[in-house]
Amino acid sequence: MSIKLNSASGSITITPEDGSGNANVTMPRGGIGSVSTLSDLSITATATELNYVDGVTSAIQTQLDAKIADVVSDTSPQLGGNLDVNGQDIVTTSNANLELAPNGTGKVVVKGNTNSGKIVLNCENNSHGVTLASPPHSASATYEVALPNALGLTNASAVVTSDSNGVVGFDNGTTEESTAITSSSNAATINLRDGNVFTHTLSENVTYTFSNPAASGRASAFILKVTQDSSARTITWPGSVDWASATAPTLTATNAGVDVFAFITVDGGTTYYGFTLGQALG
Repeated sequence: MSIKLNSASGSITITPEDGSGNANVTMPRGGIGSVSTLSDLSITATATELNYVDGVTSAIQTQLDAKIADVVSDTSPQLGGNLDVNGQDIVTTSNANLELAPNGTGKVVVKGNTNSGKIVLNCENNSHGVTLASPPHSASATYEVALPNALGLTNASAVVTSDSNGVVGFDNGTTEESTAITSSSNAATINLRDGNVFTHTLSENVTYTFSNPAASGRASAFILKVTQDSSARTITWPGSVDWASATAPTLTATNAGVDVFAFITVDGGTTYYGFTLGQALG
């Protein structure tokens, strides 16, 4: 780098070693002693490689560095490494949106690193929120969840596809868990929050309790498959079960005999209507 003093104009011309361009620094009339801020100098440059001027005070150098780091003037800034927000937020002003715009088929990817990728949607006070988390690495899950083209009128339709009346539709079949129950001390509970299909292989005489039905005005329905023990066992049904002709069915007594029953309640469990779907099926 070469430095040339122009005494007539009161400026210094600095030329990089590769001769790619010059920078001219014009001193104020008071000389270098009167320079305290960058605005006191008149600087023009054609060499973008020029980042400092020998002999200029450190205060001016700091402002030169800040000028170079100014991204407002750069209409297409590019990072040379990872962006560390240093504990700060990326914010907008005047209710402006914060937009992410991947090019072409690019995606916005939330990396997991040592944990599953997560997005937290906070409340307006940032005191609590809902977390959307990716499945763990062990699941080897790769799939796409597509939102529906239109939403229905019910709150459920915010997640589940439904028509304008809130009716949920499925293009193909559905599957659900079959919940096996066991008895202890001649008692067993069928918890309707556990599913809609239950199985029970009898090992003793048992008294059933039905728990957690839907609130009155909504329906809870379930199917119960009972498999008989090698010794004929009996079932005592809840008093809330209403059988046809007020008569409970007699269980199949043969070893491994299968009986299937259905139940429905629409009044919060006050009354369960019981139906025999089939007996001696095993």
